[in-house]
Amino acid sequence: MTSLRVAIVDDHAMFRTGVRAEIADAVEVVAEAEDVDSAVTVVEDLAPDVVLLDVHMPGGGGLEVLRRVYPRHPDTKFLALSVSDAAEDVIGVIRAGARGYVTKNISGPELVDAITRVAAGDAVFSPRLAGFVLDAFAGTIEVAQVDEDLDRLTEREREVMRLIARGYAYKEVAKELFISIKTVETHVSSVLRKLQLSSRHELTRWASDRRLI
Repeated sequence: MTSLRVAIVDDHAMFRTGVRAEIADAVEVVAEAEDVDSAVTVVEDLAPDVVLLDVHMPGGGGLEVLRRVYPRHPDTKFLALSVSDAAEDVIGVIRAGARGYVTKNISGPELVDAITRVAAGDAVFSPRLAGFVLDAFAGTIEVAQVDEDLDRLTEREREVMRLIARGYAYKEVAKELFISIKTVETHVSSVLRKLQLSSRHELTRWASDRRLI
């Protein structure tokens, strides 16, 4: 049986290398890409069976890749592989055409299984993420309002916001994102100002109400 042809799209070279090592025995990794433009080129030139697509990348992220290539490449399946498990990220890429969404703590065998299932036409999610999608299409998550609120924040501010809302200390956020504690403090102040919140407690409640954590 011919191996599935897979492209890995992620802006971190070490992560791409790790994913390739985990799946190379089961599929054929035909290309890697590190940003939106290179991802579009890979899909246009090679038409892989499955694209493992990071959500947050330079140039617009996975959403921009899907907007530019999905309508013209119906035979290529897109599986989001992201550190984010936030509702608006999951819903956004699924609406744009991705067939599944898994987080980066997935094991190698689980990822191979997800790739195989997506290539066969299945939709693949972890149970928690599947719940987001069902809620969104049932109308219980106000996606437009979530997007409007988040549009005020930069991508880095969103990352800081989620970690703070999950209870991380400033020092832990700094270590997780490879930035200084002072930079974390600056981002938190900016997030609170933009969202018109006054404390970490309010931020946690705000994010929880919108299913962002």
